[in-house]
Amino acid sequence: MDLLSPGLTFVLSLCFLGNGPSGICLSYLLSGHTPYLSPEAWHPNPLLNSKLAEQPHLSLLEQDLEYLCEGLEGRSSNPVAVLFDALLLPDSDFGLDHTSPLEWRHEPERAIPHLVLGKGPPGGAWHAMEGSMLTLSLANWMELPGLKLKDWMREKRRNVRNDRATPAEIASYYQHYVTQMSLEQSFACGTTVTSVTREPGDQKGLPPCWRILGLQRREGEEVPFSLLAHNVVLATGTHDIPARLGVEGESLPFVCHSFWELEMAISRGELDQSSDPVLVVGAGLTAADAVLAAHHLNTPVYHAFRRSVSDRGLIFNQLPKLLYPEYHKVHQMMTQQQHQPMPSTPEHDQNPLVTSFSRFTPPSSYPGYLSFPCHRVAAIRPDRKCVLVSDSGEETVVIVSKVLVLIGAHPNLSFLNNNGRSLGINPDEPISCRRNPIDVDPFTNRVLAADGPGLYAIGPLVGENFVRFLKGGAELKQTILL
Repeated sequence: MDLLSPGLTFVLSLCFLGNGPSGICLSYLLSGHTPYLSPEAWHPNPLLNSKLAEQPHLSLLEQDLEYLCEGLEGRSSNPVAVLFDALLLPDSDFGLDHTSPLEWRHEPERAIPHLVLGKGPPGGAWHAMEGSMLTLSLANWMELPGLKLKDWMREKRRNVRNDRATPAEIASYYQHYVTQMSLEQSFACGTTVTSVTREPGDQKGLPPCWRILGLQRREGEEVPFSLLAHNVVLATGTHDIPARLGVEGESLPFVCHSFWELEMAISRGELDQSSDPVLVVGAGLTAADAVLAAHHLNTPVYHAFRRSVSDRGLIFNQLPKLLYPEYHKVHQMMTQQQHQPMPSTPEHDQNPLVTSFSRFTPPSSYPGYLSFPCHRVAAIRPDRKCVLVSDSGEETVVIVSKVLVLIGAHPNLSFLNNNGRSLGINPDEPISCRRNPIDVDPFTNRVLAADGPGLYAIGPLVGENFVRFLKGGAELKQTILL
């Protein structure tokens, strides 16, 4: 019987909303794969190594995770994520490649029936990312338990460049992982969830649970479905809705909000060395990729962003130069090729238009690029003139061919009441991975402001942007449900 048959309502123990790496990893664990300390295992952290040796016969899911987490430090704010990252990738932040002390055993008796819903194929947003750029994370940071990414790459007869892979390769790996681990029966792809609400129990003895409504694509049609689940895990990621500036003219046809739109413009031959400059807005890695893509075509680039180039919060100031040479190059461009304010004159104050790119570009090794640190976009006009305003109030007008607004994205939580705002750390603001993630218990991932028990959130929705830290939340989820 089709699990999503129209007209029927199924009752599930557990349902995941999102089939990216978070949902895939959880499905692997809930299918009965269990981590144990391998024989003669050793960990470079002496304190953790001592704790692990106390009960080597027990799986990690049966041990006191809070006790094992004590004293560990890492890049994640989730203590259990830091623990499992330390176990799966010992000392990886120091560039070391120690063998993990864990081994995975398939114990079918531990399996918990579950369903993973996703709009596209397994892998989530990775299938929509630009295919040729290298990922930020090292290749082994992207892998999931039980299948080494490098081993998989060798079978494809390709070496991973610079210990990093492309998004297209990672998306293919995740899709293959679901097949390799025999998880397909728990995945329902082509589904769009439209509503998640808390339902009270009924007179027939059904306890309170969560009702999930949605649509599934079948043979070109969208068929409605209805599910009931005792536990729901929000794992939708944050790449659904591009963030917007909220300024005049942002909806004009030459304004783009994704790297994909830039690729399409390039493929159509709309940009070349004779084009007016492209204005890239944002100081993240996607904005850097756009700068590199345009620069490769010799298309002039204006680059506006709110932070100072020396701001410690700027992602470029956190990346090792040797591992990320292309982003180091962009940071050099941002630093060395800055817009120089014009002397204040009555003529300039009345007409602050940049009419000649070269006139306002200081001499350097990066011709055709000009950065505007500590600037915001105030308006975008139909005649392709964009108004930039500095922190000091200086106004500059530039003529552009296209505007690329690449300032991040927000999750699509339209299936929740008020887009899930009440679940955030600040309920007055929209959910945002960096600024306002969903508020969860760090040891259970239970959503603290949920309408009832059984609602959890993992991954980018709770501020975990790196795949390497998803395994901790996943391990913990199985502990809660057992």
